[in-house]
Amino acid sequence: MLKHKKIPFIIVSILLVVSCAEKPKADEEVLKTASWHEIAQKAKGCTVNFMMWQGSPAINNYINNYVVPSVKKKYNIDLKISGGQGPEIVQLVMGEKQADIEKGQVDMVWINGETFFQLRKVNGLWGPFVNQLPNAEHINMNDPFINTDFQQPVKGMEAPWSINQFAIVYDSAKVVDPPKNLSQLTEYLERYPGTFTISNDFTGMTLLKSFMAEFGGGPNSLDGAFNEEKYNLLSKKLWEYVNAHKKYFWKEGRTFPKEQSKMGQLYANGELLLIYGFSEGGIEEKVLNGLYPKSTRGYAWDNGTIKNSNYLGVLYNAPQKAGAMQVIDFLLSPEAQLKKADVNGMNSNTVLDMESLPVDWQQKFNKVAKRQFGPEMKELEDNAIAEPAPEYMIRLYEDFRKKVIEK
Repeated sequence: MLKHKKIPFIIVSILLVVSCAEKPKADEEVLKTASWHEIAQKAKGCTVNFMMWQGSPAINNYINNYVVPSVKKKYNIDLKISGGQGPEIVQLVMGEKQADIEKGQVDMVWINGETFFQLRKVNGLWGPFVNQLPNAEHINMNDPFINTDFQQPVKGMEAPWSINQFAIVYDSAKVVDPPKNLSQLTEYLERYPGTFTISNDFTGMTLLKSFMAEFGGGPNSLDGAFNEEKYNLLSKKLWEYVNAHKKYFWKEGRTFPKEQSKMGQLYANGELLLIYGFSEGGIEEKVLNGLYPKSTRGYAWDNGTIKNSNYLGVLYNAPQKAGAMQVIDFLLSPEAQLKKADVNGMNSNTVLDMESLPVDWQQKFNKVAKRQFGPEMKELEDNAIAEPAPEYMIRLYEDFRKKVIEK
């Protein structure tokens, strides 16, 4: 990396307070060591482009009707939202790197897991930056479900935004004894044929990781770096199980839903009675909106389900890095995290450590309404599995297509 020559103090000061609306040339090394006051001054008046998954009406409402006007009012930042998740983000970064684009289309992104892994491999993220955020002091960075993303140390390269756990979801009015292990799932499939399937997406692959951990003999069986021999052994058992039972799946296993939203629709119309998802199953919003029946419940698999955090990152060629940092810091504020926890809204678990907050904020969080239908994360966390290394997810995608869908 080139070392910068000393610049007179007055010039440095001017550069730091120039509005990012004027689009000065970013001095990344100066920004990484700048005070928060200097960063906040630099962020004023800029436009920040945020690429994120837009598949949830509750999340979209939170972002568009709360976050966007809030950062405009507080910091005079225009926050522009564009749709895109893992593959689209990685593809964008790779394309801009190949084209040697210094000022990219996107400043900040919503990521975790294999996307974090892939972006780090191509130096697609800028940082570390998290320790500079004032509100990061309220996050317990010693929590392994926060400081480690798919077995990868975060090291300040992405800021934790939410934390949640995967849950199995079922209609308690139609299913008396939902399965809690693979043996019971076999019994369920034979009793309720056609009412279960595996989605060919992030959520479906997450379920398969829980199944693979069970074949491994325990919730920690996939911990550590990716192990090719272990993957081959356990995935062989996994594909044998899936292929032996898929005749009992929805559509007799001839086709598989490509998106979680499709799974939700199939559950809502009664075709599926057993589904799954993050955010403790994502039940509350859908019941309150009338999509899911009020008899919907969620639970953890006996051997465990994945618990993880999702994060906010700044891209390597973000034109408005200071602006992105300001928006991310707001999203980590007690105010924004409390709003995000509203069960009638985004209904998301906070990443803030309650003991680090002032008493008045602790009281506000303690008064947040509890879920009526979906489980709280505390009800599931005794059955929590840490996310395995990202290569497991990447390989499952490929092999699910080859060894199940195309078989």
